[in-house]
Amino acid sequence: MNPSLKIHLHDTIIPFYRAFDPAHQMDHVKTVIENSLDIAKDYDVNLDMVYVIACYHDIGMQFGRKDHHITGGHFLYHDAYLRLFFSEEEMIMMKEAIEDHRASKEEEPRSIYGKIIAEADRDISLEIVMLRTVQFGYKHYPDISKEEHIARAYEHILEKYGPQGYLKLWLKTKKNQEGLQEIHAMLRDRKKMEAYLERLYENEKNHRR
Repeated sequence: MNPSLKIHLHDTIIPFYRAFDPAHQMDHVKTVIENSLDIAKDYDVNLDMVYVIACYHDIGMQFGRKDHHITGGHFLYHDAYLRLFFSEEEMIMMKEAIEDHRASKEEEPRSIYGKIIAEADRDISLEIVMLRTVQFGYKHYPDISKEEHIARAYEHILEKYGPQGYLKLWLKTKKNQEGLQEIHAMLRDRKKMEAYLERLYENEKNHRR
């Protein structure tokens, strides 16, 4: 990667994530970068584009969560500095990849870059999914009870990651497939899962004191 481009990403773009909710902090974007590069090894793609897309994929969170995939793509496309390194066609492709990465999107991503970032952003493991769900709930629903937090977390994970969940995997990587199977197994034992969620909730509560 061009050293100047990497400096721009790490000094100007990635620090935005410090202001986001706990589920979309610096550790998240760094994990997505690593996942993206690992997945990209199996495809004929521009690794600089893969890296850039990963860095910008949730940048739209600064404008609100609901449309962050759209505002994030817009933010990337209008970053004049990136045009020193990428063509108009490449800028459009990276913009579309960010627009297409959201888990609830039903349509298939328009390019392999969209599929890579969508897969990398899933980072499906039982522990990570439950922790991020608890962290999100703790931040966005501060006035509900612990019992309501646990129930909300279980229902969200079931709705998104369950056997009939809306999450779609476009590249079917081994890591995410195995993670889904682990989540499905835990969902079948609601009491066990709720006990796990309660422990995560208490840890988060203690951490924020």
